[in-house]
Amino acid sequence: MISFSLHCAKGHEFEAWFSSGDDFDRQKEKGLLSCPICGDDDVNKSLMAPNISSSKADVAPPTPAETNSSDEKTTHLAGVSEAQKKLLPALRELRSKLLENAENVGDKFGEEARKIHYGEADARSIYGKTDAEDAAKLVEEGIEFVPIPELPDDKN
Repeated sequence: MISFSLHCAKGHEFEAWFSSGDDFDRQKEKGLLSCPICGDDDVNKSLMAPNISSSKADVAPPTPAETNSSDEKTTHLAGVSEAQKKLLPALRELRSKLLENAENVGDKFGEEARKIHYGEADARSIYGKTDAEDAAKLVEEGIEFVPIPELPDDKN
């Protein structure tokens, strides 16, 4: 999977995951992409800086100003803009609502999504995990799904 920084014609910036650069191109060509903020379907890749990982020893500790934020869960996020930090509480709430009203099917996400799509199982909201290859196959089969973002707190 690859994450692209995207923007719409109205200037909204957001990120999305794709199985490859070609997958982005295919989805754009089919008109499957739209801005999650305004719904504009004129979506393009933004210039991106490379994501270079470093050891924890190379990361500077937060400054006192960073640790006195009113939303403590968003204070230590290196490389996250202030605008993104402000969106995190809403994303947490949305993610929580999605998960509380859906069934966790674990590693059988692709299998269950296909059963629901082809009428072999009752329609219901599900979530789980799948690999990039199977996700691409689901898209090719016309099975609609939305990746649920992994938030910084999920890794703690």
